Amino acid sequence: MTVEKPRIAIVAAMYNKEIIEPMISTAQRDLISSRATLVELVKVPGCYELPVIVNELLVRPEVDAVIVLGYIEKGETLHGEVMGHVVHHAMVRLELEHGKAIGLGIIGPGATEEQARARIIGSAEAATKAALQNSKTLSELRKSKK
Repeated sequence: MTVEKPRIAIVAAMYNKEIIEPMISTAQRDLISSRATLVELVKVPGCYELPVIVNELLVRPEVDAVIVLGYIEKGETLHGEVMGHVVHHAMVRLELEHGKAIGLGIIGPGATEEQARARIIGSAEAATKAALQNSKTLSELRKSKK
């Protein structure tokens, strides 16, 4: 794991493209300003498809952390809420299994479009910061163990 120049992948759920594209741009901008390397950008159809792709990226030695971006909108049923719980649980499990950071930038579940638009920049910035900081912290902890 590289502390000086972390290698980060971004996985984005494109179901609500008008919300997600600016999130991707924000994360990319923040990676550049932090001097991190964007290893790969992968776009998937929706949030349900995120875990398998994140898993694939986390097994790669050239990936130190993953930024996950998405939006689970408020619907008329509990479908989004159930999906949100499943996806969030999967992300925590993947972090623990692989010992690598995931910056989670999923707006919702249950957010309205207005709420999502208000959170675009902040969610992407927070996810990027979390991925970078936790990647650095994990690297430092592993070095101090030696």
